[in-house]
Amino acid sequence: MPTLSHYWQRLPHMRLCKVVPVCVVATVFAIALAGSAAIADQHWETLHSEVRRGDVVPLESILDWLEANYIGEVIEVEIEREDGHVEYEIKLLGAQNQVVEFEFDGHSGQLMKIEGVRINEMRRQ
Repeated sequence: MPTLSHYWQRLPHMRLCKVVPVCVVATVFAIALAGSAAIADQHWETLHSEVRRGDVVPLESILDWLEANYIGEVIEVEIEREDGHVEYEIKLLGAQNQVVEFEFDGHSGQLMKIEGVRINEMRRQ
């Protein structure tokens, strides 16, 4: 029957077997995260250039329009790019805790879609 000292001697090896895979996964994750951060920086730089050139409507203009037309608190903003087309997706939280999502064309600033409940209660009169 193995003694306690037998297990104690094997303990460093057992720990190493468990730690090495975790370290490998953490390293791979860190490298992937650093690469995606560099890509995200490039996307933001491109977006800022497009806004400066007037190809994309500034987010501030979209938020000003929402504030003038709807009552609510902005709880989320997403900027998506698909096939070179920019869209703003903005979620507002209404007074009755309803969440309404607005989608805007990033190039024209036009409202494309509204989804949610009790939207009319959030419209400014």
